Amino acid sequence: MNDYENGRNCFVHPSARVGSGTRLGHNCVLEEEVRVGERCDIGSNVVIHAGTSIGDDVFIGDNAVLGRQPRSGATSIRGAEPAPPLRIGDAAVIGTGAVVYAGTEVGRNAMVADLAAVREGCVIGEGARVGRCVTVECNTSIGGNSVIQTGTHLTGDMIIEEDVFVGPEATTSNDKYMSRDSSFRLRGPVLRRGCSIGANATLLPGVEVGRGAVVGAGAVVVRDVPAGAVVVGNPAAEKGSAGGPGRG
Repeated sequence: MNDYENGRNCFVHPSARVGSGTRLGHNCVLEEEVRVGERCDIGSNVVIHAGTSIGDDVFIGDNAVLGRQPRSGATSIRGAEPAPPLRIGDAAVIGTGAVVYAGTEVGRNAMVADLAAVREGCVIGEGARVGRCVTVECNTSIGGNSVIQTGTHLTGDMIIEEDVFVGPEATTSNDKYMSRDSSFRLRGPVLRRGCSIGANATLLPGVEVGRGAVVGAGAVVVRDVPAGAVVVGNPAAEKGSAGGPGRG
């Protein structure tokens, strides 16, 4: 057994491995084949599901649930399948009450803040920040150093490149026909490097926001936004240039 601090009433499966200098809070559960690196700080009531791999110097807040397998409802359009184990990189931060599914990768120095939920098949890039109460649906990728602000809904099947900013409570969708046409391939928006999305903006399925573009607060984006453009309104219309490639 490695040299780690074990809180009261913890269950650590015999096949789990915990690195030296790591602290487990009270009532933690580490299932089969869990791997936790060195010098991690894990809060109380944390559940880490089978096979999950956690790097060194990771912080995990109280009541987080990590590596749970997806499960679909009886009437779900897309049935869930068993996912490979969750992987969390070195020095990542997982907030209090966060839920991160199996089949997802959280990069080095990334953050998933309090009460956020990240579904299966997602990638959270190195240094990316997923804010409080954000929902990230399945098969969505977030590029390195991107920022997703509080309360945002990122739909499934979405691509966010590096250095993107998404303002609070923005919302996105991937089903053009709202379940009325089962033949439609689900497609989330694509956000190119360095673009910025304002608070409460709405992005419809499959739209692309070009590199360095700006979508104003409350805008409803129904068609592609050219690189470097500024769009505002409902429906969003071009109102000028962002004057550069953005933070990227």
